[in-house]
Amino acid sequence: MINYFDFYGIPESFHPDVAALKKKFYELSKQYHPDFYANDTDEKQQEILELSTINNKAWQTLSDPAKRLEYILRQHELLVDGAKPALPGDFLMEMMDINERLMEIDDADQWAEINNEVMSVDDDINQKLHSLTKGYQQLDDTAKESRLNEILDIYYRQKYLLRIKESLNTFAARF
Repeated sequence: MINYFDFYGIPESFHPDVAALKKKFYELSKQYHPDFYANDTDEKQQEILELSTINNKAWQTLSDPAKRLEYILRQHELLVDGAKPALPGDFLMEMMDINERLMEIDDADQWAEINNEVMSVDDDINQKLHSLTKGYQQLDDTAKESRLNEILDIYYRQKYLLRIKESLNTFAARF
């Protein structure tokens, strides 16, 4: 499978230069536009169509921070479908406590209190993620591997927290 960073000729990064990314996307969109190859052989047209599709997928993935994060983790074979994350016990206990309190919400004040708590946890997670991804490019391979495992932990925490935020949104409709 083609590596999107290699396809765009840019180094792997959690924070790529968005302007350079966009410029490369438009450049390749023109270069691989199927209309320019209408009179070529079927094989050449198929090749161009595939390159155009890769360009679009690369853009959709690399231009979206969440998709880019997941993509990098998958490229390093850290995200495997069906794998169960090993989250720390204290985090899981905190999330179970929030879930239990969610089930017992009676009014908007309780909802607001839990929502504020969840947003605070979310902010902490996002700050930690930013500090882990910043400067990633400059690390050596061993340090990158270690850093990616820390980022994977944050990724799983975000996924877990997303389910709680979805529950909060469901409950918000009641008040």
